Order: sequence, then C-alpha cells, then structure tokens
Amino acid sequence: MANQRTKKITFLLVAALLVGLSFWFWQHPLHQTKLAEKRDQRQTTNQSNTPGQTTKAALSVEMTRPAIVQWPKTLEMNGSIFPWQEALVSAEITGLRIQQVLSDVGAQVSKGQPLILLADETVKADLQKQLATVEKDKAALAEAKSNADRAREIKDSGALSAQKINEYVIAEQTAKANLALSEAELENQRIRLRQTKVVAPDDGVISSRSANLGNVVSAGTELFRLVRQGRIEWRGEINADQQNALHAGQAVRLRLSGDKSVIGKVRLISPTVDSNTRNALVYVDIPKDSAKPGMYVQGQVDIGQQQGIAVPLGSVTYRDGFAYVFELTPADSRGLRKVIQRKVQTGRTRGELIELLSGVAAEASLVLSGGAFLNDGDTVSVVVLAKRGV
Repeated sequence: MANQRTKKITFLLVAALLVGLSFWFWQHPLHQTKLAEKRDQRQTTNQSNTPGQTTKAALSVEMTRPAIVQWPKTLEMNGSIFPWQEALVSAEITGLRIQQVLSDVGAQVSKGQPLILLADETVKADLQKQLATVEKDKAALAEAKSNADRAREIKDSGALSAQKINEYVIAEQTAKANLALSEAELENQRIRLRQTKVVAPDDGVISSRSANLGNVVSAGTELFRLVRQGRIEWRGEINADQQNALHAGQAVRLRLSGDKSVIGKVRLISPTVDSNTRNALVYVDIPKDSAKPGMYVQGQVDIGQQQGIAVPLGSVTYRDGFAYVFELTPADSRGLRKVIQRKVQTGRTRGELIELLSGVAAEASLVLSGGAFLNDGDTVSVVVLAKRGV
C-alpha cells in the first residue's frame, strides 16, 4: 500500500510540473511574437487572394525641372544651288569642221586653254593668198613712189605737165592705200587662223558639252558651258517680311544629304520681289566642290536669341506619335508622389536638351527618365533630385 501511495504522489507531482511548464511556454513573449507574425502572414495572404486588393510597388525615379535657356532664333529657307556665273563657249568663225575635241564635262580648264581645234586648211590657204597680195601691193607702192619722186624732182623744169605730175602723186597715194588694205586683210586672216582654236574664256569647270567631232560650226553656236572659277552659290527664297532680318556677311548652314552640312555666307539680297511667288532671293556663297549645282537644299540662318524652357531628352516619352512628360505631385506623408501625364509640344534640340513649347509650367517637377514604364496616376518614389535642366 505504501508503494502504491508513493507512485500516485509521484505521478501527481509530474503532472503538475508539466501543466506549469505548458502554461509558462504559452505565455512567453517570444511565442506571442511568432503567433502575431503568423497572423500577419495569414492576413497578407488573404488580402492578396482578394480581387482588387493587389498592392503595386512604387517605382523609384529621379526628378528634374525645366531649365530657362537662350535658344538661337533661326530663319528657315529653301532653295537650289547654282553656278555663280556660267560662261558660254562658242565658235567665232563660221563654216569650219570640228577636227578635234580636247575637253569634256567635268574637266578643270584654265583661261586660254584650247578646247576645240577646227579644220584650218582653207584658212591657211587664204592666209597665204593674202600674204602674196601684200607683197604685190608693196611692189606696186614702190613703183608708184619712185615715179612720184622723179616727177617731183623735175616739177620746176617744165619737162612734165602739172597734170602728169599730179597723176604720179595720186598713184603713189593709191598704192599706199592698197597696201594698207591688204595688210589689214592679212591681219584678218591671221585672226581667223587663231579662231580655229576655240579656247576657254576663263578658269573654271566644264558643266556641259554640245560639240561633236565632225560638226560644222556656226559663229555663236554654244559648244561648251563653263562654271566660272568653279564658284557655286545657293539661292534661297524668303518673303518680303523676312528681308529685314538678313544682311550681307551672315553665316548660313545648308543641310545636305547624308546628314552633311556646309556653311556659306550671304553675298547679297535681291532688291526686288518676284511678282508671282512674292518671294525674294538670297544669294549665298558656298565653298567650291562642297555641293553640286542643281541640288535643292534647306538653309538655316541665326537671326538672334529667344528665351525658352528645355528639359533633358530622357524626360520626354513618345506614344502614339505624341510627346509626353510626367509631372510629379507633392509628396504625401509616406514620401510618395503621383505622376500626371502631360502632353507637350517639343521644339528644337541642343546637345542633351530639348525645347518645350507648351504643356508644362517652368516650375513643374518632372520625372527625369523611365517614362516608358509609367502610366498616368502611378505612384513613385523620388530617390535623387537631379540638377536643374540636366
């Protein structure tokens, strides 16, 4: 009996100890914290499984503000490139055959350089004939002069009548005139011989050729066309109101094909306006070989400064053919902001800046980059305040 009583007491003591330990474990703070965490996890899971209760993480963005900048004010013009002046090369003699063509289109020629040789056989024959005529007239003059000199010597002797003496003197004068006429004709034949070589009237580049071997030329018929001194110019069109903004010496930038450009200088402005187009021409000298005559290009000339606002290129997002920026609202109690999508009109670009013509105020706070990942009304967190306008 005593052993049974002892075992019963021991069992009761162990049971009481286990109950006390259990009570202490459930009331311990660490266990209570774990229970709270489990409850929070269950609540979060329940909220995520509930439609319409999804929480979207805020995107981190940088912020910028528009910068006030001085934009160059430019005038846009359209026009074509022409030779500065063109020289027409033609024959000065008629009825001769082209024997040799010495130059072609694109050739650089110098003043006086032969371009065409004409058949000169008949001209040389005429020259020889005239040389003989000159020699004949020289002999006739010598005879007439001798007769006249003798008549003058015996004038006072009475051997010859006054009439006869006068005839000898007149014959001498006639012989002198005939010789002068023959020599003039000889010079004419020499000129004709020189004209059998058609030469360049000035330095330049041949732009066109109509001369063909074997053609019989006529005086004044165009054989070549020459760009004088290789100089070219651009002729832009402006309306009458824009004339006052231009003056001689201004620099003009011409945009050529292939993203190339060339700088020219205003030479003169037309004093009249075309009655049909109501436009005036601006003549701009451009460097040799920088473009080809006949090209139609656009030109820009700076005519002053104009104040405007600009933002970094990355802050502008393009959607459906339109430009947008995202304006930031003031921060809430948690430091988060909303974005408002603003449609803007853009202008010129310079370096990393783009001009805004309308759509936002100069003091607005804008998202610097990442607009492609944003939509109107999204919540964002500003992490860095970028420098103004950069």
